[in-house]
Formats: sequence, C-alpha cells, structure tokens
Amino acid sequence: MHVVNLVEEPSLEKVLIKLEERGKINVGRVEKAVRKILANVKELGDQAVLNYTRRFDHVQLDKGSLKVSEAELEEAYRSLRKNEIDAIKRAMKNIRLYHLNQKRGLDFTKIEDGIEIAQILKPILKIGIYVPGGMAIYPSSVLMTVIPARIAGAKKVILCTPPRKDGKINPAVLVAAREAGVDAIFKIGGAQAIAAMAYGTETVPKVEKIVGPGNIYVTAAKILVNQEVAIDMPAGPSEILVLADESANPRFVASDLIAQSEHGPDAFAVLVTPSKPLAEEVLKQIELLKKDAKRSDIIEKALDNNGWIFVVKDITQGLSVVNQLAPEHLEIILPNPFEVLDKIENAGAIFLGEYSAVVAGDYAAGSNHVLPTGGYAKAYSGLSIRDFTKAIDVVHCTKDGLRRIKDTIFILARVEGFDSHERSVAVRFEKDVR
Repeated sequence: MHVVNLVEEPSLEKVLIKLEERGKINVGRVEKAVRKILANVKELGDQAVLNYTRRFDHVQLDKGSLKVSEAELEEAYRSLRKNEIDAIKRAMKNIRLYHLNQKRGLDFTKIEDGIEIAQILKPILKIGIYVPGGMAIYPSSVLMTVIPARIAGAKKVILCTPPRKDGKINPAVLVAAREAGVDAIFKIGGAQAIAAMAYGTETVPKVEKIVGPGNIYVTAAKILVNQEVAIDMPAGPSEILVLADESANPRFVASDLIAQSEHGPDAFAVLVTPSKPLAEEVLKQIELLKKDAKRSDIIEKALDNNGWIFVVKDITQGLSVVNQLAPEHLEIILPNPFEVLDKIENAGAIFLGEYSAVVAGDYAAGSNHVLPTGGYAKAYSGLSIRDFTKAIDVVHCTKDGLRRIKDTIFILARVEGFDSHERSVAVRFEKDVR
C-alpha cells in the first residue's frame, strides 16, 4: 500500500495525478491485431471464430458446438448444488425488483396551454452480452446485464463467453443465463466474440447493442465496432474508495479493500481518512487478512501496484479527493453518511454506512455492479434499463397551442433561412384551412 499524508503534502493535484490517469486505456497497442480479427470474422464468419477459439482458447469446436445446447444447460443445473441455484434466484429477485423500478410510463408535461410533451422509452430489440472468463467466473455479471435488458423489453438477448479447456462453459454461468432469460449462449471469447455479435455469422445473430466488460482486446473491439452497433461504457479494472473517519471499524475497511483487490492485479483500492490511527490500523488488518485469502498473490500485486491510503486534513478535503478520483465503488463510513451524500459529484455507486459493503452490490443487494471505472464516473452512469432503451419524444399541440408559438417559429425560421419551415405552420392558419 502507498501511504500519502495530504496534511504534509499540500499539492493535491501533484499527488493524485497518477491515479487520475488510471482510466487511460491504450488500445493503440492492440488495435492492429483487433482490426485483423474483426475483418476476418466479418468475412469468414463461423470459420474465423472457430480458428480464433482454437488459437486463443486452445479449444477445438465445430459449428454445431459453438452454441450451448439444451443438454448442456440441463447438465449445468445437475452439476450445481441446490443452495447455489437458490442463491442465483435470490440475487435475481433483488436485481429484478430494483431495475423494474427504473421503468417509466407515458407522462406528458404541459409546456403551455395546448402544448404537451412526453418522452417514451422503447427497447433496443437485439442485445449482445459479453461475459469474460479467464481469471474468474462471473454468473453475477450475467444477472446484472441480462435482467435489465429483459426488463427494458429486448426481444432477443444472446450471450458470448469464452469456453474452458474442456470446451464447456462454467455451469453457474449457464444457470444464471437460463434463469435471467438469455435466448442463446455461445462459446466464444475475446475480440472475435464482439465481432461475431456486431457483424453476425452463420451461427451468431447480429445484435444492435453490445454490453459487458472484458480485457483490452475486448474493449478495443467494442470501440472499433461502434459504427456498426451501440456499446456500453468503458470498463476497466475494479475499484474501491473508502471514505472513513475514526469511527470506522478498521477490520471492515481492510476486508473491503482486499475484496475488490482480488479481482485482479490491476484493481484499485483506496482509503481516504482524516484519521492517522485508522490508517495505521487498516494497514495492520490488511496484513493479517490477506494471508488467509485464496487469491493472496493477486491481492498482494493489486495492493502493491494500486493500493493507496490518503490521510487528509478533514472530511471536506476527503470529499475533494473522492470527486477528483471519481471511483467505481465509493463506501462512506461516517457516523452519519447521509450528511455528505449531496456533496458527492462523481462515483459509479455509493455505499452508505459500515454494513453497506460493496460486495452487497456486487451480488445481491439489487443495484447493478456494471459501473464506470478509471474516472469515467465523471461522465458515465452504471448499467441500467436506460442502456437497453432509446428515448422518443412525443409532442402534442392543439390548434390554439400552435397559434401561441407560431410567431416564435416564424422568426426563428427566417433567421435560419428556411421559408418552408415557416410555411408548414402558416398553412394551418390560412382561412380555408380548418
């Protein structure tokens, strides 16, 4: 862990600049390779996908086995314990409830007499979900991406995820996909999966939007196919920032920093506190807790690379650090965290109080864990049903309503030099027009 005492180091900008740069994803170094993959999949379809699966995933598949079969799904259910399936369903219930509350009906706003406007949300009909493999398995990410797509009203939801060495998909991922309502699951990973969903192949249908995190090759592929299909937010390594004072339990803080660090060696874990004793005790607890962790090597690397403790003058300066870093996950552990909530400008998701662990949001509280990282929380929101919809404005004018604004229309149309714009309103008020 890197410890910085901002009481002694007055140049906040200088100290934090390294962390602010964390969101820069250098896709340039892989762009040439990714462009080649995209072009090959676009031209050769399934055959290119199979070639890359053999090359990168070291799995020999044929066209008939690219799509997960009903028999494989049934086998996945048999291979999980009942309590594992129940946990997936319980998490699904909470995630579904939260995202259902994001739906809006048709609600007209009166602009002035005779003019009312509403905005309706219509679903993006064909959605492609990417779920990474590699260092971990992510049935929770399946739930977080598929459930809001279904609630939004998507008609077709497909999922791509890399196969294991035995040519199969982890059963927890398959069960989560089936429970959440995925139409088809494909054993494809990496940039080739993004290409397959963006362009379509003989086996994989073309979609209208692709969501889900991945490595730099997946991220580069999503950026490059963005002219063909819509994509979600940039997503990088996991992040947590804990804002806490002397009232916080150091063991809670340390365990939460470690929890996000086990995602990978590039994860960011930050504590911001005005309490030097808390900072010192958290360091001790981290040393104790990480020894027993199964992924201790990964945690060690993450904390060595990107573990930070900032000792600030007061909570006000701490809030400044928070807003500057715009963390993916923000925990606020203060006597009354609600008091500072309105002072948070930038965060992917906020967790209030010592029992609102980030892990609750990762799995089962119901909020979405697909969140902006790398400082992108300054401009992006976490995944929601809005990511699977497009908004359509609805305008209703009566004759009296149009009459009230017609002179304004005439003036602006003349300023812009569009006489036919003016005429399209004027004809409605000619004496022979009712």
